[in-house]
Amino acid sequence: MTTAAFDATRTREWMRRFADSVYATEAELTELDQRAGDGDFGTNLATGVRTAGLRLDRTDESAGPAEILGAMGTAFLDEIGGTSGPLFGLLFQALSRAAADSGPHLTTAALAEGAAQGLAAIRRVGDASPGDKTLIDALHPAAAALRAAGNAPPATALAAAADGAWRGVRDTASLSARMGRASYLGERATGIPDPGAVGIALLFASAAGVVPALGPDLRPTG
Repeated sequence: MTTAAFDATRTREWMRRFADSVYATEAELTELDQRAGDGDFGTNLATGVRTAGLRLDRTDESAGPAEILGAMGTAFLDEIGGTSGPLFGLLFQALSRAAADSGPHLTTAALAEGAAQGLAAIRRVGDASPGDKTLIDALHPAAAALRAAGNAPPATALAAAADGAWRGVRDTASLSARMGRASYLGERATGIPDPGAVGIALLFASAAGVVPALGPDLRPTG
């Protein structure tokens, strides 16, 4: 039923909550990246959602999910620096294309297809694989969860994707980085979750609500 799918309003609200989650956790993201990267991830992600928000404000009220996600992708691809900005842009771009194929509502099938295509694009561009301690380690299980969700409502599928992404985030703490700045830090980055993976988890978790802090989600599971 279309009532179970995300219409334009729910998609726009999801993106707004993602922005609010990033603002709420920016300091924590920055601290993580100071310990395991260049130290600019929190700032770059916050700049990305702020810039995307301005684009959304200029988007016509009649715009559908595809246009909303496309505006996010354009902002990250064209205007955000750092390594992760363009990678998030590729994900939003893929989600936008899949949404365009699903009609006026964002279905679970479209979310699964968009996440899968976004994952493939990021892997091609970044040459990273699961286990390399990158955002792939959160996006890969999230995409798998969306695919496994089948005909479940998007809200249910996105909750499963968020759970998978957070598990992937926690797993990155025990990984040795083979890509990016963290790969130069060696053992100093061990025990620290990958900030880019956290950003992916924030995206999917924000479908259900604003994430006010990272602490509870980064605790290792038993």
